[in-house]
Order: sequence, then C-alpha cells, then structure tokens
Amino acid sequence: MSLQVKNITKQYGDQKALDNISFSIPNGQIVGFLGPNGAGKSTLMKILTTYVHSDSGQALVNDFDVETQARNVQKSIGYLPEHNPLYLDMYIREYLKFNADIYKVKKERIEEVIELTGLTPEAHKKIGQLSKGYRQRVGLATALLHDPEVLILDEPTTGLDPNQLVEIRELIKSIGKNKTVFLSTHIMQEVEAICERVIIINKGKIVADQILTSLLEQQNEQVIAVEFDFKIEIQFINRIPDLIQANHIHDTQWELVFPVGKDYRTTVYDFASDNGLKTLSMQVKNKNLEGLFREITQQ
Repeated sequence: MSLQVKNITKQYGDQKALDNISFSIPNGQIVGFLGPNGAGKSTLMKILTTYVHSDSGQALVNDFDVETQARNVQKSIGYLPEHNPLYLDMYIREYLKFNADIYKVKKERIEEVIELTGLTPEAHKKIGQLSKGYRQRVGLATALLHDPEVLILDEPTTGLDPNQLVEIRELIKSIGKNKTVFLSTHIMQEVEAICERVIIINKGKIVADQILTSLLEQQNEQVIAVEFDFKIEIQFINRIPDLIQANHIHDTQWELVFPVGKDYRTTVYDFASDNGLKTLSMQVKNKNLEGLFREITQQ
C-alpha cells in the first residue's frame, strides 16, 4: 500500500481535527480527499508529510512510519502545499537546481521535470514573472524532482483561471498514470475529471470512501427535469403521485424529485396529459458529486 492511515486522531485544544480515521490507498491510484473547511484535510496531509504529529494512531507511507521513519517518508513523497512556497527572485532552473541539491538528484533530472510539467516555454524566466498556473507547475516540478512514488497535493488548482485549471488537471492525470496521487480540493468538477476514488471527511470523521463511479451511481432519489407549455403553480404540481419535492427552476421549467425504483417520466407525462398540458422536454437527472457532497456533509 502507498498510504495507510490507522486510527489517526489529532486534537487542537478542545477540538478534534481528526477523530480515529482509517483508510488505505494502493499503488497507482488517484484519490480525491474532500471535506468542508475545517474538516481536517490539511491536518491529515501535514501528518502524512511529517510536518505535524498525530496524538494517536499510525500512518505509513510506502510502509515507512511517519513518526519513526520520517526521513524515509520524506524521500518517498512529493508534496505541494496549499500555499506553494517559492523564491520569486530565482530563475526556474536556479530554483529547481537548489532543490535538486537538497534531494541529491542528478542535474539531468531538472530538464526532465521541466519538460514533464510543460515549463519549457517559460524556463528562462524568474518565478516572480510567471502566472499563477506556471507557478503551480514549478511547485509540481519541485515535488517530482526526486521521482517520488506518492504525490500529496493540497488544493493544487486554487486561484487558477479556467484554461490553467484544464492544463493542471491534465498534468496531474498524466502524472497519476505512474504514481499514487492524494489530492485535496474544494472543486468538485476537478475530482470528477481526475480522480478514481473519493474519500470525504466531515468534522474529523470519514463519512464516505468509495470508487467515484460507484458513489455517483448510488442515488436515493430520482430527479426529473421537465418543461411544460404553460406556467403552473406549486399547488398544482404537488398533485403528481409519489412526488417528494418540486423545485421551480424558471417560468415553465421544474425539477421534480421522486423515490428510486421506477421511471417516473411516464407519471409526469400522464399528469400533464390528464390536465391539458404538453411536455416540451423531460429528462432524468442524476445528482453530480457536488450534490452528493452537500448531502453527505450536511447530515
């Protein structure tokens, strides 16, 4: 296993940041680590990278204990913290050489990570001259210098514009073909685009841990988006059999929530026909990860 977390607890004063959490991640998996602000995500990442000590439990990275074998853990991971620490007055190659000397890796590796992370067009510049997207690339290049088996990325796309988001996502997916990636983010579309598995933490406890496709398939409600040819009132809509909830989207458009178990489109169609209405459009909508995340973390 690349990462093993066993009954980890961490407390700050009266607040439990992590409450007896456990999970394991095999080699070569890209895992999204999600949770509301203050849920304990960054605390766990700091424990896994040896920056913070847990109060109890055990964490292993590539079978090295983070408490007793910290140096081996540090050699095994590449870490990109939320606030990417860079020396803005240094040139890209100069900064990477500085870190390469620390890790004692060959100078040839500098050019390899520059090419791998798409830094070649900007490699002649000082870091302070770079856009946020390219600064994140420098952070990733630094994390990759010593060719670690595990990448731990804390909010790697915060503050990026849409084009930069796509570029960094593709870069992380490419890197994840050969390495284990443990990724924290608040951007649900990012998780859907990159990750194979999702671990959700809330108030220091793990509340979901599943393969992403399986999680998205587990719907406990059926949502039907429908547009009628005439504007109607909620009291009228509420007459539809088995309806749990009706959300008025705009004008003649509604989202109707039913239990799972059968296709309720025929029920909506029959309701419209019986009441002199026409259905201009109708489709079943599954909840996306953002909807599931809100449902899970608000329980």
